[in-house]
Amino acid sequence: MHQTIKKVIRANRGFLIFLLLMAVFRSSFADWNVVPTGSMQPTIVEGDRILINKLAYDLQLPFLSTKLVTLGNPERGDIVIFESATAKNRLVKRVIGLPGDRIALVNNHLIINGKPVSYQLLDHTPLVAKQLENLLEQPHRIQTSTTRVPRQNFAEVVVPPMSYLVLGDNRDNSADSRFIGFVPRHEIIGRSQRVVMSLDREHYYLPRSDRFWHRI
Repeated sequence: MHQTIKKVIRANRGFLIFLLLMAVFRSSFADWNVVPTGSMQPTIVEGDRILINKLAYDLQLPFLSTKLVTLGNPERGDIVIFESATAKNRLVKRVIGLPGDRIALVNNHLIINGKPVSYQLLDHTPLVAKQLENLLEQPHRIQTSTTRVPRQNFAEVVVPPMSYLVLGDNRDNSADSRFIGFVPRHEIIGRSQRVVMSLDREHYYLPRSDRFWHRI
């Protein structure tokens, strides 16, 4: 039996090495994440497979969460992926508040360090409004509900050291810092700037070709 295993390993050594290298690559350098919800619409939609750049902020020991070297820190506007201990899930959100920032939300309009963020209405229906949020010279699209709900407002808070305030681009349908609190720096595993591929689950998982390698 032992000899048989050795023969199998010897015969498939190249393939096994390839699998090991792929596992190391996905563990420490880059990976992808399937997005199952619409909390980041319209930027990311359900069925997107987004690329995770795990070297954006840290170099990690393969197969472990141990961080060997800090390469940088999240910036305002970054789309980050983090393992939330509070939500007990991997989440994808946009960084709004950096350590030390003062953040408030009034009728779904952000105020950062006392300065209101500017907004431009792009589209409007009876239920949903799509806007361009100019997050301190980093514009991106967001989606809000026309129905007034409590989550559209919060009083000014100060982001603690080594923590971040994150929100979903689908502001009224996102379990973000309004529910899970500030995100500790050590929970953030990477940044995403691209959709690798996308499958439309409402139409038999057909590929959305226009979203392949789409920049977000």
